[in-house]
Parts: sequence; structure tokens; C-alpha cells
Amino acid sequence: MVSMIHMDISMALMILSAVALYLVWFRFITRSLGGPRVWPLLGSLPELIKNSSRMHDWIADNLNSRGGTYQTCICAVPFLARKQGLVTVTCDPRNLEHILKVRFDNYPKGPNWQAVFHDLLGDGIFNSDGDTWLFQRKTAALEFTTRTLRQAMARWVSRAIKYRFCPILDAAQREAKPVDLQDLLLRITFDNICGLAFGKDPQTLSPGLPENGFATAFDRATEASLHRMILPEVIWKVKKWFRLGMEDSLSRSLGHIDKYLSKIIDERKLELASRKQDGTPHDDLMSRFMKKKESYSDEFLKHVALNFILAGRDTSSVALSWFFWLVSQNPSVEEKIVSEICTVLMETRGSDVSKWVEEPLVFEEVDRLIYLRAALSETLRLYPSVPEDSKYVVYDDVLPSGTVVPAGSNVTYSIYSVGRMKFIWGDDCLEFKPERWVSEDGKRFEVKDSYRFVAFNAGPRICLGKDLAYLQMKSIAAAVLLRHRLMVVAGHRVEQKMSLTLFMKYGLLVNVQPRDLKPVLMKIRNDGVEDGMMDREVREQSLE
Repeated sequence: MVSMIHMDISMALMILSAVALYLVWFRFITRSLGGPRVWPLLGSLPELIKNSSRMHDWIADNLNSRGGTYQTCICAVPFLARKQGLVTVTCDPRNLEHILKVRFDNYPKGPNWQAVFHDLLGDGIFNSDGDTWLFQRKTAALEFTTRTLRQAMARWVSRAIKYRFCPILDAAQREAKPVDLQDLLLRITFDNICGLAFGKDPQTLSPGLPENGFATAFDRATEASLHRMILPEVIWKVKKWFRLGMEDSLSRSLGHIDKYLSKIIDERKLELASRKQDGTPHDDLMSRFMKKKESYSDEFLKHVALNFILAGRDTSSVALSWFFWLVSQNPSVEEKIVSEICTVLMETRGSDVSKWVEEPLVFEEVDRLIYLRAALSETLRLYPSVPEDSKYVVYDDVLPSGTVVPAGSNVTYSIYSVGRMKFIWGDDCLEFKPERWVSEDGKRFEVKDSYRFVAFNAGPRICLGKDLAYLQMKSIAAAVLLRHRLMVVAGHRVEQKMSLTLFMKYGLLVNVQPRDLKPVLMKIRNDGVEDGMMDREVREQSLE
């Protein structure tokens, strides 16, 4: 009996000692973090869950109160906390330049990210590092610098605007029925990026808004891949092995995607062989890769297409959704955009307003819309399509802010927060102010430091499709605002959805109303009279 009591006392002392040692270690490890509250064992997980509905604003609040950089511990367990459990969060432009450019090789996407997206994206350009990434980057960069690709994008965009997007909005206006603009924008950008990526329009944006098997499979595969991000690797791998839950959905969706793209590749090979005789070009990305002297596998070509669809679809549509919402809240900005569009069209198409809406703007006209680009850039500053991104730390390093980042840990850079810091953008950083992007004379777009404006990433991984994205967004925005006024449906809640892309949680329900151009033309006429820029005949015809 005595020995049993001694054993119990010894066990109790051991447990108390272990707890005491853990608490001493916990106090030591968390003392230097300076981020949100860290709990024993659970780390910052309770705080993350508590603020999950406003994650990006919560991160911005933490960064704002800590000078732009802080560290937190996801897992407060010895031997893990200083490596896998430690996350450095920053929005300091000095740190961003260090991570994305100066020490680029030390901050890859990392093994966890690659494992999560490998089934969908393989070793494609957006899911690879090192030599694999570099080879694809150089190959793709050659294609994105060609005028042919830009002309192809303009053609796909114009076609979708003229024959499907505008008619659907016109019908909604006639019938006085609200539409979910975010859904329409997702469809048109998906159709456009598929056309650019592999030369086939899935026509998800059509009357009746039909379902498309490839689009549905792609959405489900993306959702299932993102679901892996919130699970420990061992858990989702077990679910994958037994095809449970989302992993079963992912497997079936990938099979559908593979079958769809295999058919396109086989057809394209036959088309390219036959077109050698008549010289008719195929200018989509997949065809351009297939026509190179290097021999690429079908698997590589599929991943080329999927990687660019993932990058080009959600980002532009989400940006446009926030743009139209912000414009609807800021009538003075809307008036300036419409005035700029009318001024350009008056110079390129004459004073007959009826001719302005016959065809979407060509890209020479789109290029002249400086204030519209400023408004889109201001939207992306406040509501970047990808609000947060992360990197893996290969070797111990010290950031310019003085923060020590150990090998094996992760760094998150908050793109959302960069645009909301007073020390970066000034006291008016939360205002929607396109003028900050325009020169004083209003004739030039002011390019900002890419480490203060990270919506298109920065450094060696800066977005190759940046110019194409602006082309698409400006074309769609100009077509809509020239024809319609969009009013958010009364009572509709506009909230952020917590995902890798900054979707609106409940979509964007809007009423579509006709655009009255007479007040805008009157103002242009009056300004023209004052500036001596318009002759009498043009002034009079513009008001007819």
C-alpha cells in the first residue's frame, strides 16, 4: 500500500513538473511573438475561429497595431512551435520586397502547398518551385509578350460581351428582374479564359445560365483542393486513400476534367496538322505550346490550361464584383468613368451615340481609359482578389523589419492589409479614391511601387497576365457602365467569403437600369466650350 502511495505521489509530481516546465516554456516562447493571443497547446487557433467571419480585417487590425509585422503560434506544442507552428504575418513593403525578390529562393511555395494542389495542378507554373517553375515561367513569358495573345483575348472578350453578357443585362432591365452580377462575371471570365487557354468556349454565360460539366467539375475540384488547406496533411491523405467526403468529389471531378481536356488535345492535334495546309492560325495558349519545337506531354498541356484557368478566372471576376459595388456607392466616381468613356468614343466613333453601343470597345479605345484603370486599381488595392498568400522558409533569415524567421516556418503576407495601412497609403487609405492613381493633369496613369500594390504579386512571380486582366476588366466595365446603371438590391448583404479568393459571400444582387447619357454629354459639351476643344457641330450632334 505504501509503495502504491509513493508511486501515485511520484506520478503526480512528474505531471506537475511537466506542466510547470511546459508553462515556463510556453511563457518564454510566446513572450516574443507579439501577435494575437496564443493559448496553451491550441496556439492561436481559438482566436482564428473566433474571428473567422472577418478574418482579413482581423489580420489587418493586428498588423495595424503592431507596425505591419507580427508572429503567432498555430501550434503551441514543444518541438513544433518554432518550426511548423510558427507563422510570421507581414504587410510591410520592405519585408515583401525581401521575400518576393531579394531572397526569392528562400521563400518558395513549399511542400505543403504543393501537396494540397498537386492532384489538380500537377507541377504547373502556379504549383511549382525551382527549375520546374523557371522553365515554365520563361516559356509562358514569351507567349504573354506577344501582341497576338492580346488580340486573341480582346476577341474572346468582345464576342462574349456582345452576344451574351449585354443581352442578358438588357433582358434583366426590360423584365425589371435583379441578377446576381458576381455569378454572371464568374461565367464570362471563365468562358474567356477557357477560350484563351485552349481555344474552346464552354458558354457558361448563355441565356438560362446553363450548367456546364467541365465548369462544374472544375469548381468542385478547386473547392475540394482548398478544403485540404484546413486539414492536417495526414487527415486528407487518409480520406483520399479511402475516397471519403470531398476527396471522392475531387477524384470524380478530376476524371471529368481529364476526359474533357484529353478530347480537346486530340482534336487540336488533328486541327493543327490539317491547318498546316491552309495556314489558318490557332492562337490559344495550348496550341501555341503544341506548335513549339519541344515535344510536350498531354499531361503537361492539361496542366498548362488548368493553371491559367485557375489564375485568370476567379481573380478578374471577383475584382469586377467589388468594382461595381464600390462604383454604385460612389456616384461621383461613376460619373467620371462614364464621362471618360463618352469622351473617348466621341473621338473614335463620332457624335452618333447609337453607334457607341453597336460594338464593344476595341482595345485601342480601352487603352485610353485612364480613369477607369485607376478605379479598377483602387478596387484591387482595397479588395485584392487574393487577400493573403504564404511562403515556406527554407533557411533561417531576418526580415528588414528585424523579425527572425526560422527554417521550416511559414510567412504569410497580407495583400489585403497592405492597402489599409496609413503608414503605406496615408490617412485616407480606407477611402475609395481613384485619383491617387492619376497624374495631376489627368492624362497619365501613375504606376505604384509593386511592393505597395501587390494585387498582381511582385518580383519574379509577378502576374504574367496583368495586362490581359486589365484589358478584360476595362472592356466589361466600359460595356456595362455605358449602357446601364447598377443598383444593389435593397437589403442585400455584401460580405466577404472566407476563402483563398475574396468572393462575395451572398453574391452581388443588382437591379439593372438604363443609362441616361444626356447629363454626361451636356457636361462634356460645357467643358468642351470652356476648353475650346469641341466645335459647334459636334456639340450640337452629341445632344441629339
